[in-house]
Amino acid sequence: MNKRIIGALIILAAALTRLLPHVPNVVPVTAIALAGGVYLERKYALLLPIAAMLISDCLIGFHATVPFVYGSILLVGFIGMHLASHKSFGRIALGTVAGSVIFFVVTNFGVWLTGGGWFYPKTFAGLAECFAMALPFFRNSLIGDCAYTAVLFGLFEFVEYFARVSGKPQVGKQ
Repeated sequence: MNKRIIGALIILAAALTRLLPHVPNVVPVTAIALAGGVYLERKYALLLPIAAMLISDCLIGFHATVPFVYGSILLVGFIGMHLASHKSFGRIALGTVAGSVIFFVVTNFGVWLTGGGWFYPKTFAGLAECFAMALPFFRNSLIGDCAYTAVLFGLFEFVEYFARVSGKPQVGKQ
């Protein structure tokens, strides 16, 4: 299957997961950034999750923390690019947790800095309160990131295995 078609399907699926009813913060965007960094060409690795966010944000709405959200997703994509040449179960697991932590820290710092709908005092105590109030969302993000990363990496590995066995070209980096 053509990489562009696969990419378009991934973008559509990710955008839909943000539009359909779901547990808050349990979406595949971070997992797509991580897996894309490992398995896809650089331009697609960063483009896929950002395109999914842009499409769904056009319908959901934009907010003051968008640069922090998109920036954290790009950082996770760069982690995936590093993992491409250092791929192992342990490193993927560590990259998944690191991606969740990066998303949590960067986006909640953005909420505190911009107001983000919540008005925390611009003090260390206000920042600490912002992070504390976001902990339930972090739990959800971590659970979702682990589940979606396992599924995506499993699918990519299955496709690569099937391509090797059948002698067909691999999907992703070529």
